[in-house]
Amino acid sequence: MKAGRNSKIKIRINGSPRTHSFRYGRVGLPGWWATVCHPSRSWSQRALSFTYYSMSTVLIGADICPIEGNRACFQAGDASSLFHDLLPELAAADLVIANLECPLIESPSPIAKTGPTFGESGECIRGIKAAGIHLLCLANNHIMDHGPAGLKNTLEVCSRAGIATVGGGMDLQSAARLHVVTLGRVRVAVLAMAEHEFSIAKRTSAGANPLDVIQFVRTVRNQRNEFDYLIVLVHGSHEFHAPTPRLQKTCRFLVELGANAVVVQHPHALGGYEEYQGGHIVYGQGALLMDEAIYRSRKSFHDGFLVKLMIGEDARSTMDLVPFVQSDPVPGARRLAPEAAMTFRESLAARSKLLKDELWVADQWLQFCRENRYAYFGSLLRRGRIFRTLDRGGILTRLLHRKRGMLGIQNLIRCETHREALETIFGDEE
Repeated sequence: MKAGRNSKIKIRINGSPRTHSFRYGRVGLPGWWATVCHPSRSWSQRALSFTYYSMSTVLIGADICPIEGNRACFQAGDASSLFHDLLPELAAADLVIANLECPLIESPSPIAKTGPTFGESGECIRGIKAAGIHLLCLANNHIMDHGPAGLKNTLEVCSRAGIATVGGGMDLQSAARLHVVTLGRVRVAVLAMAEHEFSIAKRTSAGANPLDVIQFVRTVRNQRNEFDYLIVLVHGSHEFHAPTPRLQKTCRFLVELGANAVVVQHPHALGGYEEYQGGHIVYGQGALLMDEAIYRSRKSFHDGFLVKLMIGEDARSTMDLVPFVQSDPVPGARRLAPEAAMTFRESLAARSKLLKDELWVADQWLQFCRENRYAYFGSLLRRGRIFRTLDRGGILTRLLHRKRGMLGIQNLIRCETHREALETIFGDEE
């Protein structure tokens, strides 16, 4: 029997139980004989009985978008230039997960939407494959930037590369499907959901699995016997603020319903983490690898961390973080130096302690909304009473607000985080 990378065995020698740790070791079962190294003895053959505990490692990264300064390395499959000294962490994990924030397309077919439109060639899968990433989350706000054709090609490219996907599909049923993998003796399930923007799947149309707590309850209830450990990826919150009060409440509820770990992706700001009722919650881990010109001057855009879950055979787990800086400089992501990593951890731990206070979370969100109220007003409120009187037939609206402008208003109302911001702003005005 081969021991895992982080394994322990409980050994009974001459009636005395002892626990030893092994890394990359081998323990032989035949005849209950094994070669062991006892702290007070030289290598010897002894009759013994033992219980073997294997620890499996799941490593989770957030947004991968193979654009701009990182594009060429993805296309060339140059994993060393993309992930540098993070590669050993990826190689050591039993399951590596990341969010693909960009459809891999054959030809452009952009949809009508607001915000940037991403789409890169299928060749970019080479860098993802070479890095040893096993599972790509497709539940995000960009996976449908090139419509059903773009998503279909993404699914086909990933399949040919031997990389599994979760959270996206050609209809709602396939997008909502759990991905289950057995690690040691533990069946680990991954479920991915995204807030409602321009990417959401419907019953008979392609897209991302929507953030739907009611459907989550049904999924867990109906498929509880298919997994031992559940990881939920939530693509949501504001890009530069996490968590919102609603999102914290939602993530905690997911743990109450049976999730062992909930990881929020999408924010380019580090929201902190908490242990809640035996589950791990991460409120934003920053992009894994994404070079976007409009955000290069924002320091928070370049900060991030990998979430490392170490899961035992009893389905209990511990969590660790691997801090890094990405696309600064391009190409690639690099581990922080030890001193910088320590400062990073201390700062994030201090913020995370504050998250236990729901009033503090609400106050931080209120301050953010106050700072951004006019940006939201400018996007939504475009008319007064005289305008409304003259526009009863909708002629002025059609003349002054083209389709793209109306799509922007639709998105402000439909997206949970944008709607929550509007509700908070208006509530503060009362």
